[in-house]
Formats: sequence, C-alpha cells, structure tokens
Amino acid sequence: MPTGGCHCGAVRYSAGGDVKHSGVCHCETCRRTTGALTTAWVAFSSAELAVDGEPASYSSGEGIERQFCARCGTSLFYFNEALMPGVVDILTATLDDPDGYAPGAHVNMADAIAWEAGLETLPKFERFPGQ
Repeated sequence: MPTGGCHCGAVRYSAGGDVKHSGVCHCETCRRTTGALTTAWVAFSSAELAVDGEPASYSSGEGIERQFCARCGTSLFYFNEALMPGVVDILTATLDDPDGYAPGAHVNMADAIAWEAGLETLPKFERFPGQ
C-alpha cells in the first residue's frame, strides 16, 4: 500500500487498490497550482485514500478540487468527479517510494512550454554545481 505526505509531515496518507493511471501533466493549471514545470500523477480509488491530517482545498475549476498542506504548501491530491469519478490523482513526488510508480504517458502536451523539448540536452550534475 503506497504511503506519502507533505514536506512538513502535517499531512500523511495511504492509498489502496490498483493504479488507475499515471502520467506527467504539462497543463498550465497544474504548473500554476504546483509551481512546477510538470507534475507527475498516479491515480487510485478515492474510496481507498486514507488521510491523516487536514489538507486545505482549492477549486481550480468547476467540479475540480485540489488539496494541499495548509502549513507547508505541498500539493497532494486532485479530484475531478466529472472527468474521473471515484478517482484521486496523487502527486507522485509526494509518495514515500515514488520510484515504484513510473509515469505511463505525457498528457496535455498542447500546453507544454516550448523550451521543455530541449531540456534533455542540458548538462546534468549530481548536485548543484559548486557543492
């Protein structure tokens, strides 16, 4: 059973059941609500999500609820009952073991920032240069 939580530890969770889908989203709404270039999501049954702590909620569109830690701001969950009833998308990076949930697709590529395509050609460093 996958477990995870926010940066400060105020919200912890576990999810059960089979993975419904996984992917990396490039949409503008995900970028703006998480502050990240892309967001990796893995989905489970919302009925099998157990949360310890009180995440705050934000509606980013009609019928869409995003939940995050009110203390540290970590984005955690995405619910869209119109598009995906009974499913919760969990930000993969908040899992205790994200390596076990590789994305299966890129979605919303129409919103991708143009320079994303060249990121693979940039130099790579194990840590920040100079550390």
